Order: sequence, then C-alpha cells, then structure tokens
Amino acid sequence: MDPKAMYKLSYGLFVLTTKFFDKDNGCIINTAIQAASEPNQISICVNKANLTHDMVMQSREFTVSIISQDATFDLFKRFGFQSGKDADKFEGFSDKVKRGANGIYYVTEGTNAYISVKVEKTEDLGSHTMFVGTITDMEVLSDSPSATYAYYFDNIKPKPEAVGKTPEGETIWRCRICGYEYVGEELPEDFICPVCKHPAEDFEKVVK
Repeated sequence: MDPKAMYKLSYGLFVLTTKFFDKDNGCIINTAIQAASEPNQISICVNKANLTHDMVMQSREFTVSIISQDATFDLFKRFGFQSGKDADKFEGFSDKVKRGANGIYYVTEGTNAYISVKVEKTEDLGSHTMFVGTITDMEVLSDSPSATYAYYFDNIKPKPEAVGKTPEGETIWRCRICGYEYVGEELPEDFICPVCKHPAEDFEKVVK
C-alpha cells in the first residue's frame, strides 16, 4: 500500500479561525467542503492536537478564510507552524484581518473569501473531529484563484535543501508536509510531527 496516493486527492487550503471568551486563535486546514445547500452547510475536519480544535468545540462557531494563490509562505508559517498554546498568532497581524459579524477574525490578505459558520453537530473521527454547521455569513474578498494543496507545494512552500546527515553523522527524517526535521537513526512508528501534526508515514529519510 502506497500512502503517497493520499497526496493525489484534491484539497483546498484554509485559515480556520475562532474566538472563545477573549482568546483568538487559528490554524491551517485542508478540509472544508459544502455539505448541503438546504440549509446551506459546510463541514470541516480538525486535528484534535490543535488548540483551535478545542476552541471550536467550546465556542461552537468558526470562520474559514479561503487561501488564494496570492498567499505567501508567511501566512502558513504564522497559522501552521506554531501553536496558539505558545504564541499569539495575531500579534503584528492586525492590518491583515477583520472581525466578521460573529466577532471572529477573518484573514484579508492572501485569501479570496471567508465563510462564517455556527456548529450544529460534531463527529469523532479518531485523530480528527468533523464539525458540521450552518453558514451565517460569507463574502468574496478577491478574484484570485484558490490555492490547492498541489499549488502550495509547487509554488508557495520553499524547496528544502537536501542533506543526508547532521555534522555529527546522525540521520535526518523530514516531514513532507511542513519540512520539520527529526534527527535519529530510526523514526518511531507512532511519531507525530510537532508542527503540522502529520504521522510518521509522512516523513522521509533525507538523502543527498
């Protein structure tokens, strides 16, 4: 079985944002689809390891900002490569967000639309939770095409330099998704990337 087949699925990319009491947070997701038209609903799937997951579970509201081909890698670093448990992801970013009618930030730079949602039900999927909700607000922000997962890898994500071992001669395993590097001769089967939360099967031994 070749796990790389999963990469052939077509995904969009989104900044998922929410607010619980006075805490704002967000993360990058690649699963947001229209689930029904009457009533107009969308579903998202969020990794349980993300703080944003817990906040959506508590607030029962969220907004997805649809990432466009105008986005830079900085947007992904801000919302995908750090945890809201350790950093304020909106610090120094106030000129690139606005609050929607639900009081939740949506991203205005590197995006082409936003959709605000009230959660109606959830489904436990193991590593992720599916949230299904009714759309409460949405607006188009630009005509720039939406960025797909493939577009991100080909045009936005920097290409890593190939290295075989550290100066100390240790083996390097690199996450195909975010580029995080694990140093060690063997990568544990149950290893989870601390940055993007992908499993060991999404790591590759780096060779020259």
